[in-house]
Amino acid sequence: MKNFVFTCSGLKKSFNKKQGHVLSGMSWGLFFILLLFPGQGFGRIYIDINGPSARKFNIAIPDFKNLGNKENHPELAVKQPEVISSDLDLSGYFNSLDKNAFLEEKNGPYSFENIRFKNWSVIGAELLLKGRYTCIGRSLEVEVKLFDVFWGRQILSKRFLGEIGRYRYLMHRISNEIIKVLSGHDGIFLTKLAFVGNASGHKEIYICDYDGHNLRQITKDKSIALLPRWSPNGNKVVYTSYKNGSPMLFMKNLASGGVKRISARSGLNIGASWSPEGDKMALTLSRKGNSDIFTIDLTGKIIRRLTRHWGIDVSPSFSPDGKKIAFVSSRSGSPQIYIMDLTNRTEHRLTFEGKYNTSPSWSTLNQIAFVSLNSGHFDVWTIAAEGGMLRRLTEDQGNNEDPCWSPDGRYIMFSSNREGRYHLYIMNANGQNQGSIVSMKGDQSSPSWVK
Repeated sequence: MKNFVFTCSGLKKSFNKKQGHVLSGMSWGLFFILLLFPGQGFGRIYIDINGPSARKFNIAIPDFKNLGNKENHPELAVKQPEVISSDLDLSGYFNSLDKNAFLEEKNGPYSFENIRFKNWSVIGAELLLKGRYTCIGRSLEVEVKLFDVFWGRQILSKRFLGEIGRYRYLMHRISNEIIKVLSGHDGIFLTKLAFVGNASGHKEIYICDYDGHNLRQITKDKSIALLPRWSPNGNKVVYTSYKNGSPMLFMKNLASGGVKRISARSGLNIGASWSPEGDKMALTLSRKGNSDIFTIDLTGKIIRRLTRHWGIDVSPSFSPDGKKIAFVSSRSGSPQIYIMDLTNRTEHRLTFEGKYNTSPSWSTLNQIAFVSLNSGHFDVWTIAAEGGMLRRLTEDQGNNEDPCWSPDGRYIMFSSNREGRYHLYIMNANGQNQGSIVSMKGDQSSPSWVK
């Protein structure tokens, strides 16, 4: 039998006689469904991650309990749940409750039998995450339990082992497990970003965790480095640099640290985009004067010329199956998004609204994000790859540019100067839950996202 999927929205006022709440009409319906199908009451999917909008669920995350020597990393009692709380807040599906509102005393009961769920439901908690940890040498052992507060039921119980110095990694794993058990889909919390930053006084390439932590500068060209793009396996980053005087394409191997020049043809060598298989790239070359899009292999050898037009053709982005590209062309008189079928070489225009549309990014869920100039400001929009479903995601908040999709196609990272300088922001694919993620001086732009 197919699982009946529901959310907790009708459950806050729901009731069973043990807890003494009042059942709403909607909750009575859910209550009777559970009576009719008792075997379906467990493993319930709470979050419809594919819905047009997401309701946020209230989750309480108390400080973790230190089971070892109290003098051994007591700060992790607070720092570990802070990472999980930040992850879940950034996901757009949760609201982490203020710890000052908790009625339970610090280091309260951990086992299912001893938790007083009424103390959590009265402050509005729908989910409760309990954790405890032990530090031995450089090793860290963490155990967490996730509870459905209304039903008083354990949803998740897992143990994680790792290094104390990498506790954030362990917490991101826990956050992913929470998303997985509540939605059936993988989380984004172990993904990585590459972007351009000018904190050093030059435009250099940086990489970091999806939330801006573990920041590392990977170029020191002391020039202009632009448009970083991760390889699909996350082992390499390609980017354009002016360190030799003109824009050339380079590849950084993150494992070895080696840098290889891939394309140094006369004119432009910019805007490289990896194919989904990672065996080739599309980029713009202007070796004969006009800017056209080519594919090259990983040694820089030209495989194929894709566009032949008097207009400027730039910013290629592969479709998820690698059979098409979206790109920008001025052939209609102003920059617009076009689609090319790489099998039969047919092309068609995708965007018709707006006089300046650029920076396409094609998601794994077959949506295209792009930037459009409206009323003097740049904003992020999305459109279905087949056309239609046009949607504006940012508005009246400065300039918003450089959109890129999360690996699962459910989030967008972009740069915005809404607070003065350009910083990186994350939002859900529907434009909700916008927030900044990188805290560093200067400007940050041109993000690229990988698993």
